[in-house]
Amino acid sequence: MKTITMLELRKNTGKVIRMSQQRQRMIVTYRGKPVMKIEPVIPEKVSADDPFYKLGLVADNSGGSLSNEDMDKLIYET
Repeated sequence: MKTITMLELRKNTGKVIRMSQQRQRMIVTYRGKPVMKIEPVIPEKVSADDPFYKLGLVADNSGGSLSNEDMDKLIYET
């Protein structure tokens, strides 16, 4: 795993982001000590049977918006 300093991170943020997009992991040091890890976020694959895809089955045209919490309850708790 590559090690970079906080100064390198500040000066080369764009380069560090590109490296992360290429799935490279890095340890950032501050005053010679490791303080954080930078690693790429690997997107999760959603399965075809995820309840989210059933949202159309619980939707209606009666108006009014639902909060994210309300939608989660309808989709994942039924």
